[in-house]
Amino acid sequence: MVRLSPHQILKHPLITEKTVSVIEKENKLVFIVDRRATKHDIERAFEEIYKVKVEKVNVAITPKGEKKAVIKLKPGYKASDIAIRLGIL
Repeated sequence: MVRLSPHQILKHPLITEKTVSVIEKENKLVFIVDRRATKHDIERAFEEIYKVKVEKVNVAITPKGEKKAVIKLKPGYKASDIAIRLGIL
């Protein structure tokens, strides 16, 4: 099994009108991730890079063949704060 670094796992945030509304309403962030990464890998990498706690990770393969992760943060952490740091909001 290949061991990926946190920066290899999380490629980049996905920014659309829908993902911006999800950040504000549901405290979730959407990232394109490495196809080999598991939900646990994504959670660990996100917590390590952004110093927050993750409640849940959902993944899907997009029509382009990319792996998309929807990351829900635990109460007490704000997705909008991370989005601002990333320059999304």
